[in-house]
Amino acid sequence: MTDLTLDRAARPAAGAPGNARRTALRWLLYLILALFALYYLMPLFVMVTTSLKSLEEIRTGSLVALPRAVTFQPWQTAWSSACTGIQCEGLRPYFWNSVLIAVPAVAISTLLGAINGYVVAQWRFRGANLIFSLMLFGCFIPFQVVLLPMARLLGLMGLAGTIPGLIFVHVIYGIGFTTLFFRNYYVTIPNELVKAAKVDGAGFLRIFWSIFLPLSLPIIVVTVIWQFTQIWNDFLFGVSFSQAGTQPITVALNNIVNSTTGVKEYNVDMAAAIIAALPTLLVYIVAGKYFIRGLTAGSVKG
Repeated sequence: MTDLTLDRAARPAAGAPGNARRTALRWLLYLILALFALYYLMPLFVMVTTSLKSLEEIRTGSLVALPRAVTFQPWQTAWSSACTGIQCEGLRPYFWNSVLIAVPAVAISTLLGAINGYVVAQWRFRGANLIFSLMLFGCFIPFQVVLLPMARLLGLMGLAGTIPGLIFVHVIYGIGFTTLFFRNYYVTIPNELVKAAKVDGAGFLRIFWSIFLPLSLPIIVVTVIWQFTQIWNDFLFGVSFSQAGTQPITVALNNIVNSTTGVKEYNVDMAAAIIAALPTLLVYIVAGKYFIRGLTAGSVKG
């Protein structure tokens, strides 16, 4: 009994160095992650603090120092009176232009992608794989390649330089991505559900509306986040297919930063950049936890 008791007492002591090593490695990993997070968030910290400083404090203080006297005047200037060329209306009208472009384009491209993905995944027909491959190929066509053909098409349709024209551009370019997302998600849904619904007399739209759409919340969130981010942050299409009065916020931000005369107002530039980025940041904060879940939902099958 004595030997057995001594053996049991010695076991935790023998395992102690291994536990200490694992603990040290874990804290080392936390430290490395914290350093990467600090490195990644430092530009945002500088932007926020600079936007809350006066020009005098920016010139005389440190770049990474907290503001001595917080002022929101740069934010008000960026929103309502910053000059984007010959006009000094701030970002406000361009912000609402981006809203008018992004919301319909996201809704239409998501709906079309859901229907396309549903057809390709569950309603097999001759040439379905070829069509899906061509749509997938369209996802990898660079923006610059479609500028001239798209400009010609918008001119023929009478949509050149208009907000509906920009909506049309983003819907067309986004259909390939939304179809890919929904197709990969819908192939995980058992085909027996479709067969049973057909036996009960349900048609194409009835099956989609009653069975597939209620199951699509995770992938809808993924698609909305992806499309909204791409459309809101787009600059090339916005500067190529818009004109005065229909430009999105990214074009206005570029004009504010590059058209300043006299004293360079770094605080206004930083405030304008944060305002332009806030909608996508809020979308990720509100629905970000569903993003990875939806992306991985279709990774098991198909």
